[in-house]
Parts: sequence; C-alpha cells; structure tokens
Amino acid sequence: MDNPFFVPDMLTATLGFAVFLLGARLTRKVAFLREFNIPEPVTGGLIAAAFFGLVTYFTGRPIQFAMESRDLFLVLFFASIGLNARLSDLLEGGKPLVLLLILTVLTIVIQDVIGVVGAMLFGFPMQAGVLFGSASLIGGHGTAIAWAPDVAEVSGLDNAAELGVAVATIGLVIAALIGGPVAKYLIERHDLSPRRPDEAHTVGLPFDKEGHQSPITHISLMRVMLALNIAIVGGYLLSGVIEEAGLKLPLFVPCLIMGILIGNIVPALFPKAPPIARTPSLSVISDFCLGAFLAISLMTLDFASLQGLGLPIFVILAAQTVFAVAFVTFVLFPVLGRGYRAAVLAAGFGGFALGATPTAIANMTAVTKRYGPSPIAFVVLPLVSAFFVDIANAIVIQAIVNF
Repeated sequence: MDNPFFVPDMLTATLGFAVFLLGARLTRKVAFLREFNIPEPVTGGLIAAAFFGLVTYFTGRPIQFAMESRDLFLVLFFASIGLNARLSDLLEGGKPLVLLLILTVLTIVIQDVIGVVGAMLFGFPMQAGVLFGSASLIGGHGTAIAWAPDVAEVSGLDNAAELGVAVATIGLVIAALIGGPVAKYLIERHDLSPRRPDEAHTVGLPFDKEGHQSPITHISLMRVMLALNIAIVGGYLLSGVIEEAGLKLPLFVPCLIMGILIGNIVPALFPKAPPIARTPSLSVISDFCLGAFLAISLMTLDFASLQGLGLPIFVILAAQTVFAVAFVTFVLFPVLGRGYRAAVLAAGFGGFALGATPTAIANMTAVTKRYGPSPIAFVVLPLVSAFFVDIANAIVIQAIVNF
C-alpha cells in the first residue's frame, strides 16, 4: 500500500476525544463492560481501530496519524501520578516494589521460554522466540522494533519487524481486556475492599461521584496545569542528565520522578499554599489525559500488520495469555499479600505483562473506579514497568539472541 491518508495532530486528538466518549457511553449503557472493568477507552478504541482497518482494506490506502498530542497526554498523566505520590506511600510501597520487580524478571524469562518453544514448533528460528515473548509483550512495540534487526541478522528472518509489531499489537488488545476480569474474580472471591475506602481517588473518579466533586474551577485547573508543566519541564532536563549517564528511558519516567519531587517538596516549603495533590482537579486532569492517550493509541492500531502471520501468533499468544492469567492469579496475588492492593496490582500486571504501562494503569483505573482507591499501586507499578523492566528485559533478550 502507498499514498496514505495523513491525519494531522489536531484531527487525531479530536478523533481520540470522540472515541473515548463512545467508549464511556457504551460502558454506562452496557452492564457487562462495567461488571468486568473494561477500561472506557478500550471499548471505543477497538471499535475505531476496526473501522479504520476496514477503510484501509477497501481503499487500499493506509491511515497515518500524527501523534504529538497523544505523547503529551502520556507525560501529563505520569507527571500527575508523581504529584499524587506521598513519601509515606513510597516507603510503604518499598516491599511490594521489590517483590514486583522479582516477579517481573521471572515473567520475562518464562515469556521467552514460551516464545522460543512456540517459535521452534512452528519452524521459526529459535532467536525469533523473543519476538513471540518479552520483546513484544512486556517490551511492547518500541522494544520489538528495536530488537527486530538483531533477530533478523542472526536468524535470517526477513519479516522480523512485522512479526514483532503484530505480536505487540495483539498483546496490547488482550492486555486491555484481561486485567479487569482477573481483578473482579480476585476481589469478589476473597471479599476484598480498600484498607482506607474514604481515601481520595488519585486516579479514576467513581461512577457514582462523577460530576459531584467539590469545587473544580478554572483557577484550580490552572494551578494543577502549572504544576504539571513544571514537572514536565523538569522531566526534560532530568532526561538529558540520564541520557548523558548512559541510560535511555522513556520521557514519562523522569516526568514521573519530577512530579514526585514537586509533590513532596512544595507542600513542605509552602505549607499554606493551596493543595494540588489528591484534589478533584488533579484527578479529573489525570483521568482525562490517560483516557485520551489510550483512546488514541488503540484507535490507531494497525490490524493490517497481522496479515499472513495468523496461526503461529494466535497459538503462541494463547499460551502467553494463559500463563499471564495463571501467574497473576496464583503467584503474584498471593506473593503480594492477597489483599485489595494485590488484586489491583494483578489487574495492572496483566495489562503490563501482555501490553504496556498505560494499559496497565487503565486496567487499574477501571478497577479502582468501581471498587475503591489504591494509591500505592499507581506509584509502584509504573516504577517497575517503566524503569527496571527495560534493563532486565534487555539482558534476557540479548542472551537468547546471542545463543
């Protein structure tokens, strides 16, 4: 295909808003979507992706979306997570963070074992197993694309990039659909509830409280946006320092770190200043940014990339999905203490293991929107999934590719 339809950034964002509102309306109309905690942007995003896929199929012209606004929504969202994080949360989250890191490394290894076995069963080179495993799943589209040339070089697999993108695409869809149902099962089976149910929702306003929060004004929104923008400016500066030190991290990670610093230092220095953390204004902006990011991400999925790779991908990903569900249910949940926070993290880990960090956060948001807050989960999981995992994943992938 050539001569693509080009969608400029303003129109991409506009479509993203419409797609999110479609998903939100369906969630409120269809009880099944609420019952199983399917994130609102997932419903609308997948419908839109299918529609755009049909347009591409019948016109023979792919659709190319500009993504600048989507990336801005992502860093705004993670900066808001940082602003909401209290030092007491970070201290309390130390043990879960370490346990989650260990479980993540174990998941990477098992995903690649499944990927290698599956690849060899279907006649692919052994090294292609990482593209059926952690490079495309825990790693996502970016990691799959980055490692595809190495896999192609050592294995002679010509369509390595297309394979990695296809696996990552289906993985993202599955990740967005399994986290909520897993959390529903764990919470209702074990009769779980938040330890502090009256605590403010840092992300995900409950359905019954939407539109009934205490005053959200243009002043409060402007104050929050100023703090978020300062965190992002600091994140850009910190990102440069990190790169000079030899580490390459997504921009949203230093923005998350700067948000944490600002959210804890400013109240200590200016105790009489109007609060920003855990306010309705910050919660609304956080929900808005996450919803817009995920709606745009899902509506722009290229299902055409799946053509010709059918049976091996679906069989191997079925095995990966069974493993992910079993792992979070029978390993991660008990190891993290069998409590409400463990169930929320199970939803997030299911989304992260097969998809991406924003998918994980969306899964957790859908759960806390219905059952109640779990602030520490929203700090712990991004630190693992966005920071530590890239290092561990690279080590394992490198070992398999060079085997």
